[in-house]
Amino acid sequence: MRIAYLDCFSGISGDMLLAALVDAGADRGRIEQELRKLPLGPFRMEWKTVVKKGVSALKLDVIDEELEKLASRKTLPVLGSGHGHHHHHEDSHDHGHHHHHEHSHDHGNHHQHDRDHGHDHHHHHDHSHDHSHHHRRYKEIAAMIDAADFHPRVTARAQAIFEKIAVAEAKIHNVPVETVHFHEVGALDSIVDVVGIALALEELQIDQIISGPVPTGNGYVRCDHGLYPVPAPATMEMLKGIPLRQTAIQKELTTPTGAGVAAGIVQSFGPLPAMTVDAIGYGAGTRDLPDQPNVLRVLVGTV
Repeated sequence: MRIAYLDCFSGISGDMLLAALVDAGADRGRIEQELRKLPLGPFRMEWKTVVKKGVSALKLDVIDEELEKLASRKTLPVLGSGHGHHHHHEDSHDHGHHHHHEHSHDHGNHHQHDRDHGHDHHHHHDHSHDHSHHHRRYKEIAAMIDAADFHPRVTARAQAIFEKIAVAEAKIHNVPVETVHFHEVGALDSIVDVVGIALALEELQIDQIISGPVPTGNGYVRCDHGLYPVPAPATMEMLKGIPLRQTAIQKELTTPTGAGVAAGIVQSFGPLPAMTVDAIGYGAGTRDLPDQPNVLRVLVGTV
């Protein structure tokens, strides 16, 4: 049986995990080709090798080319796109979630909550937004994934992650799951990260995913509604029943996408199992941590 062990000592985000799986041998060209089955508009995936505290790791950035053009015309930062949520955690942990909760949570601290570890909590739950910006409901994302005709295990894993995220967001905000929206950049990043992870796991022929305990980080992130504790409420909701690891780091280490992975597709948690490792991948976050490399290590092998 093929196993992937997630050694998430510096947390977990969607972009970090996807980069780690590619670094471990998943074919990024085939992953990108499969992702083109989804109606996501023009985007590109930029891969580069970085060094974090002496450890070489692969870094992934997902670029929305429409927003990039818009930004260049308006001379606005590409990620901001005028909406400010980019919870830039400096870390690039997942770019991901762009969950817009009702209004636009300006997570202004450069917290990119999901991109950088990065999530972008851009989950909109409100219907009065400016619809000139593209919003994707959870149900639309689920239908898009089903329609892409991926390998059944790819579809099942991607759906399991998105369902965990949407259910947690709906519970925290007391709205129906159907009204959870993924906004613009968040939608693109989170879809690419989540579906990319499912594709990469299939590329590596992974049968079982095991993870070490999950560090969430500490401190606060600022949103329109005020200061939110780390882990953010929806992230914490998904981590119920999952063993957490204590850390003194005052940053958000696990993003909503990362928590969705842990809750949706990891079968068990604990120390490294008895296995023969044949590939190791390192995925980098954006931010630099003070005393440890901001990387996610994935060990791939057999048992």
